[in-house]
Amino acid sequence: MKKILLLFILVSNFAFAQMPDISDVWLNNSKAYTGTIGNKNQEIKLKINISEQNKKNDQEYFVSGYTLVDKNYTKFEGKLTITKYKDAKKKGTVYGVYELAEENKGKHSGLFKGKFIYTFKWNKNTEKVEAQYIDLIGDWKSYDGTLDFKTRIKNQ
Repeated sequence: MKKILLLFILVSNFAFAQMPDISDVWLNNSKAYTGTIGNKNQEIKLKINISEQNKKNDQEYFVSGYTLVDKNYTKFEGKLTITKYKDAKKKGTVYGVYELAEENKGKHSGLFKGKFIYTFKWNKNTEKVEAQYIDLIGDWKSYDGTLDFKTRIKNQ
């Protein structure tokens, strides 16, 4: 009976194990992500000011911040969802999808959708994450449907 109870406790610990909260990762040390948008590779900056792990789904993060293209400054809210995680001894890779909805301020506001890849190295001596790299690859589509651009945004 004790063995069955012990086995049940062990299995339940695995079943209810929670993903570590990595919401600070998306904040990018308070620095803006930079990248390109559109056919002419126009510069875009994306800054995440708030990042919180969803308490009901630990694979999902709610984020908000702003985007800047030329002089067009627009607030956004959205989510990043982890779909896959690969762990090697010294390197980890997290895959997922994102959807960021800009505040509707006319023709130059819309919805970002795409996939992300987050890679990092683990330093076992310092027990810290190093060499973090985040790449957001996707599309931006204006709310009125007249504009549709490819985007590539990185944390470095």
